Amino acid sequence: MRTLPRVLIVEDEAPIAELIAINLRHNGFQPTWAMDSETAQRELDAVLPDVILLDWMLPGESGLSLAKKWRKDARTKSVPILMLTARGDEVDRVAGLDAGADDYIIKPFSTKEMLARIRAVLRRRSPEQAGGSVAIGALLLDASTHRVSYDGQMLKMGPTEFKLLHYFMKNAERVHSRGQLLDKVWGDHVFIEERTVDVHVKRLREALGSAGVLIETVRGAGYRLTAQPLALLPQAAQAAATSS
Repeated sequence: MRTLPRVLIVEDEAPIAELIAINLRHNGFQPTWAMDSETAQRELDAVLPDVILLDWMLPGESGLSLAKKWRKDARTKSVPILMLTARGDEVDRVAGLDAGADDYIIKPFSTKEMLARIRAVLRRRSPEQAGGSVAIGALLLDASTHRVSYDGQMLKMGPTEFKLLHYFMKNAERVHSRGQLLDKVWGDHVFIEERTVDVHVKRLREALGSAGVLIETVRGAGYRLTAQPLALLPQAAQAAATSS
Protein backbone atom coordinates (compact mmCIF):
# COMPACT_ATOMS: atom_id res chain seq x y z
CA MET A 1 0.00 0.00 0.00
CA ARG A 2 1.33 3.45 -0.90
CA THR A 3 2.16 5.63 2.10
CA LEU A 4 0.49 9.01 2.02
CA PRO A 5 2.85 11.99 2.39
CA ARG A 6 2.70 13.42 5.92
CA VAL A 7 2.12 17.16 6.28
CA LEU A 8 2.57 18.90 9.62
CA ILE A 9 0.36 22.02 9.79
CA VAL A 10 1.63 24.50 12.39
CA GLU A 11 -1.17 27.07 12.57
CA ASP A 12 -2.83 28.65 15.60
CA GLU A 13 -6.08 29.62 13.83
CA ALA A 14 -8.30 26.54 13.98
CA PRO A 15 -10.60 27.41 11.01
CA ILE A 16 -7.61 27.89 8.71
CA ALA A 17 -5.91 24.70 9.94
CA GLU A 18 -9.10 22.66 9.52
CA LEU A 19 -9.65 23.96 5.99
CA ILE A 20 -6.06 23.12 5.04
CA ALA A 21 -6.34 19.65 6.61
CA ILE A 22 -9.59 18.84 4.78
CA ASN A 23 -8.12 19.81 1.43
CA LEU A 24 -4.95 17.85 2.09
CA ARG A 25 -6.91 14.69 2.98
CA HIS A 26 -9.01 15.00 -0.17
CA ASN A 27 -5.85 15.25 -2.26
CA GLY A 28 -3.87 12.29 -0.99
CA PHE A 29 -1.99 13.71 2.00
CA GLN A 30 -1.95 12.78 5.68
CA PRO A 31 -2.18 16.02 7.73
CA THR A 32 -1.36 16.55 11.39
CA TRP A 33 -2.19 19.79 13.18
CA ALA A 34 -0.18 21.64 15.83
CA MET A 35 -1.48 24.96 17.15
CA ASP A 36 1.73 26.20 18.80
CA SER A 37 5.48 25.68 18.85
CA GLU A 38 5.49 23.21 21.76
CA THR A 39 2.90 20.97 20.14
CA ALA A 40 4.73 21.19 16.81
CA GLN A 41 7.98 20.09 18.41
CA ARG A 42 6.25 17.12 20.07
CA GLU A 43 4.75 16.07 16.73
CA LEU A 44 8.16 16.34 15.05
CA ASP A 45 9.81 14.32 17.81
CA ALA A 46 7.18 11.60 17.41
CA VAL A 47 7.03 11.33 13.59
CA LEU A 48 9.06 13.17 10.99
CA PRO A 49 6.72 14.66 8.33
CA ASP A 50 7.42 14.94 4.62
CA VAL A 51 6.46 18.64 4.56
CA ILE A 52 5.87 21.35 7.18
CA LEU A 53 3.33 24.16 6.64
CA LEU A 54 4.52 26.73 9.16
CA ASP A 55 2.62 29.86 10.19
CA TRP A 56 4.84 32.87 10.90
CA MET A 57 2.79 34.32 13.80
CA LEU A 58 2.38 31.73 16.55
CA PRO A 59 1.79 31.95 20.30
CA GLY A 60 5.09 31.56 22.09
CA GLU A 61 7.96 30.85 19.69
CA SER A 62 7.44 32.34 16.23
CA GLY A 63 7.43 30.32 13.01
CA LEU A 64 10.55 32.18 11.91
CA SER A 65 12.39 31.06 15.04
CA LEU A 66 11.15 27.48 14.61
CA ALA A 67 12.37 27.36 11.01
CA LYS A 68 15.86 28.48 12.07
CA LYS A 69 15.93 25.90 14.88
CA TRP A 70 14.77 23.02 12.69
CA ARG A 71 17.30 23.88 9.97
CA LYS A 72 20.09 23.55 12.54
CA ASP A 73 18.83 20.15 13.74
CA ALA A 74 20.38 17.25 11.80
CA ARG A 75 17.10 15.29 12.03
CA THR A 76 14.87 18.01 10.60
CA LYS A 77 17.20 20.09 8.42
CA SER A 78 16.11 18.35 5.20
CA VAL A 79 12.34 18.51 5.78
CA PRO A 80 10.79 21.05 3.36
CA ILE A 81 9.23 24.06 5.10
CA LEU A 82 6.55 26.25 3.51
CA MET A 83 6.04 29.47 5.44
CA LEU A 84 2.40 30.61 5.77
CA THR A 85 1.90 34.30 6.53
CA ALA A 86 -0.02 37.45 5.75
CA ARG A 87 3.27 39.37 5.71
CA GLY A 88 3.82 39.84 1.99
CA ASP A 89 6.49 42.53 1.87
CA GLU A 90 9.75 41.63 0.14
CA VAL A 91 11.76 42.09 3.33
CA ASP A 92 9.51 39.57 5.10
CA ARG A 93 9.73 37.05 2.24
CA VAL A 94 13.51 37.31 2.26
CA ALA A 95 13.57 36.89 6.06
CA GLY A 96 11.48 33.72 5.75
CA LEU A 97 13.74 32.26 3.07
CA ASP A 98 16.86 33.23 5.01
CA ALA A 99 15.43 31.46 8.06
CA GLY A 100 15.39 28.23 6.08
CA ALA A 101 11.96 28.12 4.44
CA ASP A 102 11.88 26.45 1.03
CA ASP A 103 8.87 28.45 -0.12
CA TYR A 104 6.63 31.26 1.03
CA ILE A 105 2.81 31.29 0.79
CA ILE A 106 1.03 34.59 1.42
CA LYS A 107 -2.43 34.54 3.04
CA PRO A 108 -5.05 34.42 1.70
CA PHE A 109 -4.04 31.71 -0.77
CA SER A 110 -5.96 29.33 -2.99
CA THR A 111 -6.13 25.60 -2.33
CA LYS A 112 -4.73 24.86 -5.80
CA GLU A 113 -1.73 27.08 -5.19
CA MET A 114 -1.03 25.48 -1.81
CA LEU A 115 -1.23 21.95 -3.24
CA ALA A 116 0.99 22.90 -6.20
CA ARG A 117 3.64 24.32 -3.90
CA ILE A 118 3.56 21.26 -1.62
CA ARG A 119 3.95 18.91 -4.58
CA ALA A 120 6.78 21.09 -5.91
CA VAL A 121 8.84 20.90 -2.71
CA LEU A 122 8.23 17.14 -2.54
CA ARG A 123 9.62 16.80 -6.07
CA ARG A 124 12.62 18.91 -5.10
CA ARG A 125 13.25 16.76 -2.04
CA SER A 126 14.13 13.86 -4.35
CA PRO A 127 16.68 15.35 -6.74
CA GLU A 128 16.49 14.18 -10.33
CA GLN A 129 20.13 13.11 -10.16
CA ALA A 130 19.97 9.68 -8.53
CA GLY A 131 23.70 9.11 -8.17
CA GLY A 132 27.16 9.79 -9.43
CA SER A 133 29.68 12.46 -8.60
CA VAL A 134 31.01 15.58 -10.29
CA ALA A 135 34.12 17.65 -9.58
CA ILE A 136 35.12 21.21 -10.45
CA GLY A 137 38.70 21.75 -9.34
CA ALA A 138 38.89 20.97 -5.62
CA LEU A 139 35.09 21.06 -5.28
CA LEU A 140 33.53 17.57 -5.22
CA LEU A 141 29.83 16.67 -5.07
CA ASP A 142 28.63 13.10 -4.60
CA ALA A 143 24.90 12.80 -5.33
CA SER A 144 24.71 9.21 -4.08
CA THR A 145 25.81 10.10 -0.56
CA HIS A 146 24.55 13.72 -0.69
CA ARG A 147 28.00 15.02 0.31
CA VAL A 148 29.98 18.04 -0.81
CA SER A 149 33.66 18.70 -0.07
CA TYR A 150 36.20 21.35 -0.94
CA ASP A 151 39.93 20.68 -0.62
CA GLY A 152 39.01 17.53 1.28
CA GLN A 153 36.89 19.37 3.84
CA MET A 154 33.23 18.38 4.14
CA LEU A 155 30.66 21.16 3.65
CA LYS A 156 27.12 21.36 5.02
CA MET A 157 24.19 22.77 3.06
CA GLY A 158 20.43 22.44 2.75
CA PRO A 159 18.65 20.30 0.13
CA THR A 160 17.80 23.23 -2.16
CA GLU A 161 21.37 24.55 -2.07
CA PHE A 162 22.65 21.03 -2.79
CA LYS A 163 20.46 20.67 -5.86
CA LEU A 164 21.35 24.16 -7.04
CA LEU A 165 25.06 23.40 -6.70
CA HIS A 166 24.67 20.09 -8.54
CA TYR A 167 22.98 21.84 -11.44
CA PHE A 168 25.71 24.50 -11.52
CA MET A 169 28.45 21.87 -11.48
CA LYS A 170 26.85 19.78 -14.23
CA ASN A 171 26.60 22.93 -16.35
CA ALA A 172 29.82 24.68 -15.37
CA GLU A 173 31.04 27.82 -17.19
CA ARG A 174 27.55 28.48 -18.59
CA VAL A 175 25.56 31.54 -17.58
CA HIS A 176 22.11 30.74 -16.21
CA SER A 177 19.36 33.32 -15.84
CA ARG A 178 17.21 33.33 -12.72
CA GLY A 179 14.26 32.10 -14.77
CA GLN A 180 16.28 29.18 -16.12
CA LEU A 181 17.42 28.22 -12.64
CA LEU A 182 13.84 28.32 -11.36
CA ASP A 183 12.75 25.97 -14.16
CA LYS A 184 15.69 23.56 -13.89
CA VAL A 185 16.19 23.45 -10.12
CA TRP A 186 12.80 24.33 -8.65
CA GLY A 187 10.61 23.06 -11.51
CA ASP A 188 8.46 24.87 -14.05
CA HIS A 189 5.28 24.46 -11.96
CA VAL A 190 6.58 26.37 -8.94
CA PHE A 191 4.94 29.73 -8.20
CA ILE A 192 7.84 31.60 -6.65
CA GLU A 193 9.62 34.80 -7.56
CA GLU A 194 13.02 35.11 -9.21
CA ARG A 195 14.23 36.87 -6.04
CA THR A 196 14.17 33.42 -4.42
CA VAL A 197 17.11 32.40 -6.60
CA ASP A 198 19.22 35.26 -5.25
CA VAL A 199 18.49 34.21 -1.67
CA HIS A 200 19.48 30.59 -2.27
CA VAL A 201 22.60 31.56 -4.23
CA LYS A 202 23.62 33.71 -1.25
CA ARG A 203 23.04 30.79 1.11
CA LEU A 204 24.94 28.45 -1.23
CA ARG A 205 27.94 30.78 -1.31
CA GLU A 206 27.92 30.96 2.47
CA ALA A 207 27.80 27.16 2.72
CA LEU A 208 30.70 26.84 0.26
CA GLY A 209 32.92 29.12 2.33
CA SER A 210 36.13 29.91 0.46
CA ALA A 211 34.75 28.05 -2.58
CA GLY A 212 31.89 30.56 -2.79
CA VAL A 213 33.89 32.66 -5.27
CA LEU A 214 33.42 29.87 -7.83
CA ILE A 215 29.83 31.07 -8.26
CA GLU A 216 29.93 34.37 -10.12
CA THR A 217 27.22 36.95 -10.65
CA VAL A 218 27.06 37.93 -14.32
CA ARG A 219 25.56 41.40 -14.32
CA GLY A 220 22.32 41.59 -16.27
CA ALA A 221 22.40 37.88 -17.12
CA GLY A 222 22.39 35.64 -14.04
CA TYR A 223 24.91 33.28 -12.44
CA ARG A 224 27.59 30.80 -13.46
CA LEU A 225 29.93 28.39 -11.75
CA THR A 226 33.49 28.60 -13.03
CA ALA A 227 36.73 26.78 -12.22
CA GLN A 228 38.64 30.04 -12.80
CA PRO A 229 36.76 32.80 -10.97
CA LEU A 230 37.72 36.41 -11.66
CA ALA A 231 38.08 36.97 -7.92
CA LEU A 232 41.15 34.70 -7.87
CA LEU A 233 42.87 36.11 -10.97
CA PRO A 234 45.68 38.66 -10.70
CA GLN A 235 44.48 42.25 -11.03
CA ALA A 236 45.99 42.72 -14.52
CA ALA A 237 44.25 39.58 -15.76
CA GLN A 238 40.99 40.70 -14.17
CA ALA A 239 41.17 44.04 -15.95
CA ALA A 240 41.82 42.35 -19.27
CA ALA A 241 39.00 39.85 -18.76
CA THR A 242 36.58 42.58 -17.72
CA SER A 243 37.40 44.83 -20.67
CA SER A 244 37.22 42.04 -23.25
